[in-house]
Amino acid sequence: MDFKTLAEVQEKLHNGESSCTQLVEFYLERIAEHEHLNAFVEVFAHDARSRATVIDQKIQRGNAGKLAGMVIGIKDNLCFKGHKVTAASKILDGFESLFDATAIERLLEEDAIIIGRLNCDEFAMGSANEFSHYGPVKNPHDITKVPGGSSGGSAAAVAANLCHAALGSDTGGSIRQPASFCGVVGFKPSYGRISRHGLIAYASSFDQIGPFTKSVEDAALLYEVMAGKDNFDSTLSRKEVEPIELNASGDKKLKIGYIKECIMNDSLDGEIRDGMMDLIEKLKAEGHTVEPVNSPHLDYMVPVYYVLTTAEASSNLARYDGIHFGYRSENATDLESTYKLSRTEGFGTEVKRRILLGTFVLSSGYYEAYYGQAQKARMLIKQQTEKVFEDYDLMLSPTAPHTAFEIGKKQTDPTVMYLEDIFTVQANICGIPAVSLPMGNHSNGLPYGIQLMAPAFSEKELLQFSHQLMNSN
Repeated sequence: MDFKTLAEVQEKLHNGESSCTQLVEFYLERIAEHEHLNAFVEVFAHDARSRATVIDQKIQRGNAGKLAGMVIGIKDNLCFKGHKVTAASKILDGFESLFDATAIERLLEEDAIIIGRLNCDEFAMGSANEFSHYGPVKNPHDITKVPGGSSGGSAAAVAANLCHAALGSDTGGSIRQPASFCGVVGFKPSYGRISRHGLIAYASSFDQIGPFTKSVEDAALLYEVMAGKDNFDSTLSRKEVEPIELNASGDKKLKIGYIKECIMNDSLDGEIRDGMMDLIEKLKAEGHTVEPVNSPHLDYMVPVYYVLTTAEASSNLARYDGIHFGYRSENATDLESTYKLSRTEGFGTEVKRRILLGTFVLSSGYYEAYYGQAQKARMLIKQQTEKVFEDYDLMLSPTAPHTAFEIGKKQTDPTVMYLEDIFTVQANICGIPAVSLPMGNHSNGLPYGIQLMAPAFSEKELLQFSHQLMNSN
């Protein structure tokens, strides 16, 4: 039952060759067989079975929703009413959500079946899925390698066929980089397209929810279901969400700019560079205009990203204090020790590092030198990116500088790990949509992806071209 698209699943369901109940049992068996990957932190077996029975009845009656038959896993930072959610952190140990995230609510309304919550880096802070209270996730293509992060559990689960699709969140590449490492489609919509209500915040002006799938078709469908205005998120755009007809673009020829500084970057693996150049020649042969574009601020993007996201994180994570909910230290004796010990024992090393860095850049005497300058640089990057899109329909780059690396290899130096985001942070800094598409296998046997970016709210054009590219590859 390795289906590429939901359309294939629904065809089997409607002609009686399969049922939602059978699908759920199949995925539950797969999850049990692949427990060593550590992708799931909790499996909702009873819930999934009960829901499958109900949806099978709806299919028979002919009133099932758009997502009937889709078995989906959710990253452990999305709230699902009556279920635990911890953001892979000890500090939220035992916490149960009182409401559904808007994205989850919309999936359920269209009859998706949620099979469990997926491992991730603690509070979505990481590029390897090694910073988790539940331990590292393993890449299904090679269990000695990382799956990427922070949504590593989501990428690994889809790649290993433990669920049909999965949800992740992307703050600086946390959907696209693991999608590249695991060989699946990872899509981050524009900032303000999908409600963040019910997403545990890391950096509120960067975070975005998006899907992992095996096809662009399913990514587009999930995006359409989740996107749109929501009264619980004031940052959402009021722009109407256009329906995406993937084959409607026909033979339209696009103008694509490939980021010269990414392709010629010293850190880029030689085989990935060769694969990119082959793709560029192929696109030109198909009649598209593909030209190099400059990204003069590439070296500043990672520093800008980390100054701003850690500042937002230090503010967002202040609510986890051992008083209101979640973990409370047993050694606390008074109010001050409750705060200090609960946060010291409850947060992992990487989260504490980022809270401290964020507190520093917001502190008196340093605010303007770091946070203020980073905000100005963010605006410059945004303006330069918008200028490129005046002349080009899409921007093309590798998703990551290399294939998946060994577990434990980069933990010793956090700055090396932070550079994992070098090609992906631009989309989050600018709030534009971006997708990672699986485009090949390295000679080491591991997959790698290419990244496409589009102007803000141009999801339709981005997904149409991505679909065309995947089908022609």
